[in-house]
Amino acid sequence: MEKEMVTAEIHPTAIVSPSAKLAPGVKIGPYTVIEDGVEIGEGTVVKAHCVITGRAKIGRDCKILPGVYIGEEPQDLKYKGEDTTVEIGDRTVIHECSIIHRGTDESWVTRIGSDCLLMGATHVAHDCQIGNRVILAHGSMLSGHVIVGDNAIIGGKTGVHQFVRIGRNAMVGGMSRLAQDVLPFTLAEGYPCTTFGLNSVGLKRAGMSAETRQVLKGAYRLLFRSKLLVADAIKQMKDTLAPCPELEEFIQFAETMERGFCHARSESKGK
Repeated sequence: MEKEMVTAEIHPTAIVSPSAKLAPGVKIGPYTVIEDGVEIGEGTVVKAHCVITGRAKIGRDCKILPGVYIGEEPQDLKYKGEDTTVEIGDRTVIHECSIIHRGTDESWVTRIGSDCLLMGATHVAHDCQIGNRVILAHGSMLSGHVIVGDNAIIGGKTGVHQFVRIGRNAMVGGMSRLAQDVLPFTLAEGYPCTTFGLNSVGLKRAGMSAETRQVLKGAYRLLFRSKLLVADAIKQMKDTLAPCPELEEFIQFAETMERGFCHARSESKGK
């Protein structure tokens, strides 16, 4: 006996373009609009009153809650109507009233990875690059061209300036203002944002060994506590610390900063 074909389930009040590609098992809720060129992967659920446009590509088993807008024109004066895209990986959850804009021109794409959680009213602007397993807490806002590494967590109501980078496994506290980079594996918060240590709990949960965490602690002290120039601190890391991929990543991030980084919190404010 032939297996029964599973098709997309579209609410009668939804408007779905004939050119949209909906994989088997997709569910589209009431009053949602899916426009030309959109692709949605198998098992993804799009609830009520959403708008998805701009050649958006959404992966498998995602959940998009009511009032989400994906793929609208970027809020960028350089945008001239190019046919640009948003790409979202698998199993990502996007909560109510969040907005994700597409790229500015054909050489850029807004990209969000797999297994991410975007809480309510978050904003991801044009050309952002968001890794896997990233959490954006309620009301956090990313300006254009922001890069966020895998497993990073950004607290609620945090604003991130354009072109800022937030490294892998970093954690940023809520209601912060980021105008400079946050290094991988670190904790940062405040207005303006300051760095105040390694994300030790997050690194343990990620399965990072005690030996690697100790190396990163040494790198942190050299960069943030030694009062050395950045170049000299990096040289000391290379000369004195046991090599490991995480140290290489920390150094490479520090060597390629263009906006500088969030400096250490002063001793008077605590460690």
